[in-house]
Amino acid sequence: MRKIAISLGDPAGISYECMVKALPALEEDKAYILYGEEAVLRLAKEKFNPDFKYKPIGDISEVKTPGIYLISLNRVKGVLGIKPSESAGFIAVTYLGRMSADVLRGEIDAIVTLPLSKYWAKKGGKFSFPGQTEFVAFFQKTEEFAMMFYSPELKVVLQTIHIPLKDVAKFLSPTSVAEKLRLIHREFVRFWGKKPKIGVLGLNPHAGEGGLLGTEEGEIIQPAIETVREEGIDCEGPLVPDTAFLLKDRFDVFLAMYHDQGLIPFKLLAFDRGVNLTLGLPVPRTSPDHGTAFDIAWKGICNPMATINAIKLANRLAEKSYKEIFLRGNENG
Repeated sequence: MRKIAISLGDPAGISYECMVKALPALEEDKAYILYGEEAVLRLAKEKFNPDFKYKPIGDISEVKTPGIYLISLNRVKGVLGIKPSESAGFIAVTYLGRMSADVLRGEIDAIVTLPLSKYWAKKGGKFSFPGQTEFVAFFQKTEEFAMMFYSPELKVVLQTIHIPLKDVAKFLSPTSVAEKLRLIHREFVRFWGKKPKIGVLGLNPHAGEGGLLGTEEGEIIQPAIETVREEGIDCEGPLVPDTAFLLKDRFDVFLAMYHDQGLIPFKLLAFDRGVNLTLGLPVPRTSPDHGTAFDIAWKGICNPMATINAIKLANRLAEKSYKEIFLRGNENG
């Protein structure tokens, strides 16, 4: 029996509503352990899906059969004002941390993180990471990781993640780009059982125009491509960024050099159903590719498709979990 852990994110956002609406994504042969406030989940159930049933438990060791379980610390006795706040940020960080601690026990096959607000997580939960991706990688003791934005029609990996645009070039080197290409290749084989064809975007307009508009393509990206090609990795580039995604049918996955270069086209094509997959983790992690959406939260109008797809992808990738790494670590003290 596979176990999928789901942190419910910021209670003032749309996560709890999306969760109870995502019931069709839950498979009967798996156990789903939710981490969040019971009072808030109960309200979401009453308002949006009375058919959503779960069993409160105190510890993951109580999970013996498939079903939906909830680990709640019951910090909210009544219902929150359901507004963004330090307390809501604290709750989101608390359950993300509790779930991550359970991952280290080697009992979880995949995780899904529903959205939190980085601002309120930092204000209320002393959250010191750029995002949940970095937090999860830290807890899983993973230094080499990447964000893949996944949909059936398009997959995009980011070379750099949450850094200012003015600093992107400083974080690029032939070594770092080559390492990312190796990671993409390795994880694609792990999860999809095939060697991918990778489209590598340039950094500058027109991919540098032969050095006239920037030298990073010739000095950094092209050498990285040539290095990994010699290792048998199938990649092509540097591609002109403004037309690269018109070639999406030629490639299995793209490597974008910075956040918005990859995310703008991806969200145009798959915003309401896209999934964020973290590559490189022993225990796979997915997340819906949207934020807390405070402006529409608790109004019954959120679209749960990205959450449904994140859970469905976690269901599939759970079969490729390396959770045994943590079990061995625990046995060795």
